[in-house]
Amino acid sequence: MSTSIEYSENIVPYTHAELMAKVAAQLTDKRYQHCLRVEATARELAEANGVDVELAGIAGLLHDYAKQRDDQTFIDLIKTRGMDPALVLYGNGVWHGYVGAELIKDELKIYNEAILNAVRLHTVGAPYMTKLDQIIFMADFIEPARDFPGVEEARQVTAKSLADGVKFQIQHTLDYLVQKGAPVYPQTLATYNAWVGGITPQYAK
Repeated sequence: MSTSIEYSENIVPYTHAELMAKVAAQLTDKRYQHCLRVEATARELAEANGVDVELAGIAGLLHDYAKQRDDQTFIDLIKTRGMDPALVLYGNGVWHGYVGAELIKDELKIYNEAILNAVRLHTVGAPYMTKLDQIIFMADFIEPARDFPGVEEARQVTAKSLADGVKFQIQHTLDYLVQKGAPVYPQTLATYNAWVGGITPQYAK
């Protein structure tokens, strides 16, 4: 599927083949193949949910662009870009999306805010998420090679309702972090409160 895509909307200054090569150059083959599966899943979810398929595919392909950078790269960006200093207390799981969007701007010269925000939020979510944000969030979670207890239920829930998929994932993620005794990034908790706890509006109607 990925090898035959042709871009037509001028969202990014690359052909699909060029963008694939740039992503592949930054990742191990295993991680790159994951990105291709997320791209394909994102395109399917976009088609099913009335979202621009090309935009979703690009965001899916890019979501882990910065995943395998060293910690110091992220810490330096947090400090030099005036980001929340508390970010340094968390790790790659938060950094590669939230801070990694800065590397996409710097290195790929991609400034489409819809893409960048979907990358930022793909592990932590947000109280308000556009449909594109939700698609990348879920595509990463349910792509075909994912294999963990509950993933099949997550796929079924998401097929019926994208928003219900988001609720399923954020509850699953919070349960996982609590059971591990891991710190919870405040935005992850805010996402849970909004989508599961009903504290704030969830998403655009």
